[in-house]
Amino acid sequence: MSSAIVLNEKFENSGVLALPACFEEINSHNLYLYVKSYQAALRSNTAHTKTKGDVSGGGKKPWAQKGRGGARAGSRRSPVWVGGGAAFGPKANKNYDLKVNKKQKKLALEFALNEKAANNALFVVDSLNIESGKTKDAAAIIKTLGARDALIVKELVDDNTFLAFRNLQNCYIIEANELNAYLATAFYTVVIEKSVLETLTKEG
Repeated sequence: MSSAIVLNEKFENSGVLALPACFEEINSHNLYLYVKSYQAALRSNTAHTKTKGDVSGGGKKPWAQKGRGGARAGSRRSPVWVGGGAAFGPKANKNYDLKVNKKQKKLALEFALNEKAANNALFVVDSLNIESGKTKDAAAIIKTLGARDALIVKELVDDNTFLAFRNLQNCYIIEANELNAYLATAFYTVVIEKSVLETLTKEG
């Protein structure tokens, strides 16, 4: 059974918190589907080209069909002409959205957290507040954990704690309702408040 590492107020290892056994039975395909859907939703879908029917000009046949010794041409809007329309270019009317239902999203997050726990990269704290708001204090916590990067998950993010982590390039702080499987897998380490994890495990 996978377990999260519990940290005390000095962010030192003080025990473990077992995750529900059902977390280990979840199929990894749920995570794959969610990440694929999340990345697809990030696509801007702004690339758009004009076909020969969209470009201006070219209403008149450039020259006679026969008699001049050159190739035939029917319109200056042809894709073979400079300034003509594009053939088979990208259009902005494509929908990249991929459907992932609510249950699959939940299972994907549970699988991601279980993987972190299995790799000793899931840390639980009662509360993570940096009253000073100083970046050096936030950096000291990450250094204590020995993490190369970290996702910080709080029930509610206060201003000072946000300011402390804001300038750390290897850290990202979010509130509980922003947590998803993609973010959980994007960072090597996840530091989560105990109340948030308990809510997730109860739902699981």
